[in-house]
Amino acid sequence: MLHVGMDLSRKRLDIHVMDESGNTLEVSAFPPDRDGLRHLVKHVTSSFGSVPVIGVIESMNGARFVHDQLELSGWTVEIADARKVKGIAPLACKTDKIDSWVLAELSRRDLVPAIWLPGQAVRGARELARWRLHLVHHRSALKNRIHSALIAFGHPCPVSDLFGTAGLALLGRLALPEPWAADLKAALALIEILDGQIDDLEAEVHRAVRKSPEMALLMSIPGIGFILAYTIMSEVGDIARFASAKKLCGYSGLCPRVYQSGGADHRGSLSKNGPRYLRWALIEAATTAARHPIYRDRYQRTTKRLGRQRGKKVARVELARAIAEAIWHVLQEKEPFAPILVEARAA
Repeated sequence: MLHVGMDLSRKRLDIHVMDESGNTLEVSAFPPDRDGLRHLVKHVTSSFGSVPVIGVIESMNGARFVHDQLELSGWTVEIADARKVKGIAPLACKTDKIDSWVLAELSRRDLVPAIWLPGQAVRGARELARWRLHLVHHRSALKNRIHSALIAFGHPCPVSDLFGTAGLALLGRLALPEPWAADLKAALALIEILDGQIDDLEAEVHRAVRKSPEMALLMSIPGIGFILAYTIMSEVGDIARFASAKKLCGYSGLCPRVYQSGGADHRGSLSKNGPRYLRWALIEAATTAARHPIYRDRYQRTTKRLGRQRGKKVARVELARAIAEAIWHVLQEKEPFAPILVEARAA
């Protein structure tokens, strides 16, 4: 069996081929495109024969493409968590060749911290939810720019929604000097285009939510609507890979870092592991759920205990962790949200 460590960059894929005894057989580089990967497989086969090959590559943009192409050629490929690799094998000197050697060595010793790879359907759902959020951020930036222009020229905003019917009529009557007038017109045109694209994406999300019983269960949890249900389900993937609710909380990255030594026990900032879009969805759900009767008293107690400066932020994160635990119980039991049931099962 051969172990191949691969370090990916924009224009090259550095490889380190190693046998079971740890002997280096070859150090080389190939283009990270489809033809280059096909040539890599042929080169390894012609040089070392038809033996099983295990390849390892760090998680980064483009790693999934390399994984898929090499798996189609008969290799077994794992994608390693880059942070955990750094923790297992800290390096005083870091180069592409050394990184590929480290990955090959970890594969030989069966110490690869491999990550879970979602299927094509889950990846497509993730992309749809993330693209919608990307467009929403662009739309919000344009709206904020328009508000900033109004403040700069001393125009008050007497309407609650500047981009509703009355607000657009007000913007049409404004007499701003150039080039701000042209900027305002262009921003409004872009906002209209983004509105149409976001509406189309949300209609597609609606159709997907109606077909999914799991997403319907998620919507029974306070604070989770159809957008958040779709986002959370696509980011979590298969709930069976989490052995407990705390495992899901840890995956979300909403748990604090822990520093323990002897009798000292310090809690730091959030670990922020896992997909940031899942953290965003849980925080958004917590912001809405803080007004729900089930969670309102808990949120207010935490806010009052920690004070005005940081109480609300910590209370939201704590509530987001509670929602993550509820998500695990709801999906595992395949039952709608019931706070007494969730608390009993957690106990």
